[in-house]
Amino acid sequence: MAEPGTRGSAARRYSILVGAVFIVIIAIAVINGTRTQDSGILGADPTDEGTPLPEFAVPEARGSLTGDANIGQGGCATDEAPCPPDAQERSACEVDLPGSIRVCDLFDKPLAISFWFTRGADCTPAQDGFDRVAARFGDEVNFLIVNVRDEREQVRELIRERGWTVPIGHDADGAVSNIYRIGICPTVHLAYPGGTLMRSLFGEDEVAEPALERAIEDLVDASARRDRSEAASLPPREDAGAGA
Repeated sequence: MAEPGTRGSAARRYSILVGAVFIVIIAIAVINGTRTQDSGILGADPTDEGTPLPEFAVPEARGSLTGDANIGQGGCATDEAPCPPDAQERSACEVDLPGSIRVCDLFDKPLAISFWFTRGADCTPAQDGFDRVAARFGDEVNFLIVNVRDEREQVRELIRERGWTVPIGHDADGAVSNIYRIGICPTVHLAYPGGTLMRSLFGEDEVAEPALERAIEDLVDASARRDRSEAASLPPREDAGAGA
């Protein structure tokens, strides 16, 4: 249940973001080159909270692995039951390649993912603050930057120039951006342990370092409350020695 006053502000924020989509949609279409599978920007609607984050595996921008991201979600490519062997889809989180980043490996803690690109909108400065916040919360939260469709050498040069230490994936063809329904740069998705969406931050104001730090603190606190609530809902363990 929302706290008093939060529902109205969330609705106003949603309306503003919907309007912002029309401003950036042409640039995003050029960057992605593909149509998103679901309409709308992930996290813009308050009801998106609790949405499982899509699985993906992406080459680490600093490494030697090249190619496009794997966005397999598992399951079956047809409606047949049982699923034919040739229609069974492998999950991206089953990919085991040196130099790849699997998002599922980051679900053991609260998670912050920043999506960024330079074409159409330069969100590079926001990644400086993201990297600094990551250095302060690295023991409590996992952080990941995903670059969308920039030239890999350009990304590596920026990493060297800026001194970023956060893991950075290279989404060469925009597939990850597509399934995450990225519509504004920068976008940061915040997720609870287990990989379900808590909230999303959009634009330079919300992703600015002070605002981001507060949002990460909220993520840590909310994740701890969820853990306590889930633990309290578990049935009591029987004493193995009881009744002996």
